[in-house]
Amino acid sequence: MATPASRWKQRLATLATSLAVTLAASVAWGLPAHAATVVYTALGDSYSSGVGTRSYYSDGTSCQRSQYAYPVLVKSQIGATTFVFAACSGAKVGDVLNTQLGSLSASTTHITLSVGGNDAGFGSVISKCALPWPYTCWGEINNANAYITNTLPGALDNLYNRIRALAPNARVVIVGYPRLFNESDCQSLSRISPGEQVELNHTADLLATTIQSRAVAHGFAFADPRPSFKGHAVCDATEWINGISNPTSESYHPNQTGHASGYTPLVKNALQSATVKAAAAAKSKK
Repeated sequence: MATPASRWKQRLATLATSLAVTLAASVAWGLPAHAATVVYTALGDSYSSGVGTRSYYSDGTSCQRSQYAYPVLVKSQIGATTFVFAACSGAKVGDVLNTQLGSLSASTTHITLSVGGNDAGFGSVISKCALPWPYTCWGEINNANAYITNTLPGALDNLYNRIRALAPNARVVIVGYPRLFNESDCQSLSRISPGEQVELNHTADLLATTIQSRAVAHGFAFADPRPSFKGHAVCDATEWINGISNPTSESYHPNQTGHASGYTPLVKNALQSATVKAAAAAKSKK
């Protein structure tokens, strides 16, 4: 006949066995066997390469890729095991399509991309706006708006289709551009009037909504920096965007703080959100 002590030992043994089985099942069904491999490629133009941070890799190119650019900061925060920094200053949609997609494959897990501003000639428009009186830039602004409305959507569709074909499993985040101005007349070296600044900000809005529309249509996430950069434009008390600078190529681009405090948390969160949505979609198909 079993004693009370032996019965307690049997119950404890049974309980331990049951707990071990439950934990094993939890691991098998709910937890990954190992940490996910993160293969990240950063595509795009000067806003992705890091122009404006004033410090660049000596990589033998004119791309002005910076260790302070948001892709470099993001790749560390998401634990990228493989990172390809393909973004290059001056890139247009065609440049990304023809020269930056070589690393993409079915193994690519994360992609970020900013492009479209150079296609619309935004930098050239600002340069014309900054010329002294009697020069104005209303015609250039109108031309940029027309390009963004009529031509850019088709170019983006072509690029986005190619990215998805090459990297069918990647979480893709399309990264937008901030408003540059606080619409005041504060820079003695730049003659961009408050009225022109208003219109340039409207062009930035048009660019953002156009890029967002095409990104969403392709199932990509869109990271909109305009709210993050509000209060940090050129001439604001704490600038995250350079005003007119020496050298001039640094002008009207995010500085190191703009990348670290403006873009990095925004893009990281967008990538993580895209990852969660992708996991939920995959689970729903099972």
